Amino acid sequence: MARASVSFRRAFLALHRWIALILFVLLVPIALSGALLVFHDEIDELLNPSRYAVTGNTLLTQTDYLRSAAVAVGNDVRVSAMRFPNDDVAPVTVQARGNSQRDSGPPQFFTIYLDPPTARVLDVQETRSSFFGFMHRFHENLTIPEYSGRAIVGWVGVGLLFLSLSGIYLWWPRNGTLSRGLRWRRTADGYNNLHHTFGFWISIPLAFVSITGIYLSFPPQARNLMSSVVPMVPQASRPGFGPVVRETTLTSERALAAAMEVAPQARPVGIFLPTASRDGWPAPAWRIQLRSTDNVPLTVMVNDASGTASLMPSPLSGDRAAQWIRWLHEGSHAGLIWRVIVLLTGIFPVVLGVTGIVVWLRLRQRRARLNSDSFVEPLRAAE
Repeated sequence: MARASVSFRRAFLALHRWIALILFVLLVPIALSGALLVFHDEIDELLNPSRYAVTGNTLLTQTDYLRSAAVAVGNDVRVSAMRFPNDDVAPVTVQARGNSQRDSGPPQFFTIYLDPPTARVLDVQETRSSFFGFMHRFHENLTIPEYSGRAIVGWVGVGLLFLSLSGIYLWWPRNGTLSRGLRWRRTADGYNNLHHTFGFWISIPLAFVSITGIYLSFPPQARNLMSSVVPMVPQASRPGFGPVVRETTLTSERALAAAMEVAPQARPVGIFLPTASRDGWPAPAWRIQLRSTDNVPLTVMVNDASGTASLMPSPLSGDRAAQWIRWLHEGSHAGLIWRVIVLLTGIFPVVLGVTGIVVWLRLRQRRARLNSDSFVEPLRAAE
């Protein structure tokens, strides 16, 4: 029985090792890109202080910001949305996109940073080609969505989940108490001790982040699974993804005022300009994002032709669960401690990968030396 247990453990260790070696090339950059994205805003402010150099928090009209952004990007690009500052020292941001594709490639997307009291342009960023734009695309789909990049990232997440859970099994002391497994000097090899210790303490958070990443990597399958367990709002065709209409009946101020009448206690978060009509939406509609006093996100649709405002249905339990899965994976909406933990789940796979490879190479060298010695000794005896 004991021999069978040892054989199973050896087979499990070999599987753990080879999956780690195969995934190492993809796993490390995916994990590191995720770690950087946890503190996206803070790092971006360090790298680009000029775009956050606001002079105050007094707000002008939305038209002032939209007009200033439109001038900054030129006639070939249409502004599509505006977001209000999320704190007193943040800029107003306006999103814009090209109506036609450049060189038969994907359309351009811009973020324009504006000073709240003056509507002065602080910076214009071409989103996709920016550092964090690339990091987002790489982390989500390896920048190859046309070659199932998102699915590849999902399967890497499956491998990482197996490594996390199998690592706990391999860490567990075979002879001795749990406290023995928590010791630093379990072996004489420092790299082995580092691998065991870091791997144990990060294994559960790493498994959780892997599960949430798997969920996000397979949207249709994940939604079908979630909706089979808890209710979700049926997906319907919504405005916001077609071309932005050139001439609107309402101004952004009137659209926002209509939305605030529906939810008077909420504060505005973002304004999305009307797009071309789609099935289910007979006329272009403004999409106004609000946040209630108890921090619940609200969406109000304002018909651009009639000015009629309607509050979108509140998310059901499944929708809220799906949103929290994304937030927890990103490290947002859960406080600084969880953000740091998610950051570590992006850094530790690198440490575990490197230490694991070093331990494996040393083991191979040791075995090669032992095999060489066992071959030399019979020769010496024959002499």
